[in-house]
Amino acid sequence: MALTLYRRFRVPIFWTLLAVIYGLALLPSDHAPTFNLGDKADHMTAFFVLTLVARCAFPVRPGWLVGISLSLFGAFIELSQAMPFIGRDASVWDWVADSIAIFAALLLARALEQRRPALFVN
Repeated sequence: MALTLYRRFRVPIFWTLLAVIYGLALLPSDHAPTFNLGDKADHMTAFFVLTLVARCAFPVRPGWLVGISLSLFGAFIELSQAMPFIGRDASVWDWVADSIAIFAALLLARALEQRRPALFVN
């Protein structure tokens, strides 16, 4: 039963999380939630979780394609933040932090795929 619910909702959960992360990234800096571990840690946490959810949501997609897509999403966030009316600071280093977290999450997902293949089955 739980696996059936998981399979039914994993794709909507991914798209919801993606939208939430984008929305939070566009909030003014003083209103954006933080883990109080630093800006890069916030970026890495968000993209690490997003990548794991993406691997579960799209198990037949190659990991490299998921990684490139999410890295481009991180770059899109930075470009969005560069617009003056957004009131945020864009940073290449934020995108680098996103990409490092994506790579680390893909490594973990690969290890999990070998131990718990049911999570990554279509």
